[in-house]
Amino acid sequence: MADLSASSATGGLLTTADGRPLKAALATAQQRAKRKAFLLVLPLLLFIVLTFIIPIGQMLQRSMYHDGFSANAPALKAWFAENPQGTEPDEAAFAALASDLKLMKQEKTAGLAGTRINYSLGGTRSLFTGSARSADKLEPPYKEALLADDPKWGQPAVWQAMRGASSAYTSEFYMIAMDMQRDDQGNLERVPENERIYAYLFVKTFALSGLITVICLALAFPVAHLLATLPMKWSNLLMILVLLPFWTSLLVRTSSWIVLLQGQGVINNILVSAGVVDDQGRLEMIYNATGTVIVMTHILLPFMILPLYSVMRTIPPSYARAARSLGATSWTTFRRIYLPQTLPGIGAGSLLVFILAVGYYITPALVGGASGSLISNMIDFHMDKANWSMAAALSAMLLAGVLVLYWLYDRLVGIDNLKLG
Repeated sequence: MADLSASSATGGLLTTADGRPLKAALATAQQRAKRKAFLLVLPLLLFIVLTFIIPIGQMLQRSMYHDGFSANAPALKAWFAENPQGTEPDEAAFAALASDLKLMKQEKTAGLAGTRINYSLGGTRSLFTGSARSADKLEPPYKEALLADDPKWGQPAVWQAMRGASSAYTSEFYMIAMDMQRDDQGNLERVPENERIYAYLFVKTFALSGLITVICLALAFPVAHLLATLPMKWSNLLMILVLLPFWTSLLVRTSSWIVLLQGQGVINNILVSAGVVDDQGRLEMIYNATGTVIVMTHILLPFMILPLYSVMRTIPPSYARAARSLGATSWTTFRRIYLPQTLPGIGAGSLLVFILAVGYYITPALVGGASGSLISNMIDFHMDKANWSMAAALSAMLLAGVLVLYWLYDRLVGIDNLKLG
């Protein structure tokens, strides 16, 4: 009777021992649990933001930002802002150019401004540095003086390139990454097919990465199957052999392959000694695409084996025995029973190996040579040349390509089926 009275006294609501409504107490407890969970993951969240999200944002911003010219040519920047696209450069334009050249000489920034224009139109850096040296001698009329100093100042392509660079924000680096260039009139056009560097490197990078992924899958599948079916003592030994490369420096492993694959290396010497090839017909397996594929396959193979093994060890052997007892052949059992259950591991391993292969740099740089280099090596080239905007544009396009493939994988296989172990 006392409990019923307490319930009726509170209007039929359940309460806690201290008289608080049970619903409100549960809500408070849930909020407290959420706050604790958030505080637990906060360090990881900050780590991801600081090391992943912010750098990617800076890369995307850098790919469309370069103030090498706009910050050092204020007079020309103002003239381009006042005159629309297609306006012929008049005396006022050349006067602004002369003023900026004098400023560049004074502040020693002609090389920086010329380098920015050179990204859009090759051979123009020397135009700026040369004219800046004699800028103090320029006198009106400035158009005649500048054309006399260098006739290239009269080319429409030069003025079109300067107009494009007059704003620090530009999509021109993406245009260059898509093998576009400016013609004599300053209009963008496709580079001749035999001169398309970036498109060729992108295609080769994705093609070689796909080939490496397929080879890794073919080699890793039987190894992972052995790991999952052998007795424990042999399985542990084989697992140690799989993980052994991780205990060795990547640089050491790559250098070891150079010793093995070079013309006077171990493999060629064995083939010559066995009479497979003569001394003049030694195989070229290094400093080309063949060397890149061989070495990267060896390095990335464990990343395919481990996801496959993590899936295969959960497949009960009784499934295969049941299929055989029902009359299925070994091939039918593998194709219809075993293989479908390994698809999550195949997808995870293939995605992991492919993404790692696309972004690899050190291995193609050491063993690839000219024909085995990938888009990552071109990105490094632009970073060495301090063209950070071009490097960022190429990186952003590579990231976009990987995200598209990731989206296709999700549509075809389903990201929910991804199992990394």
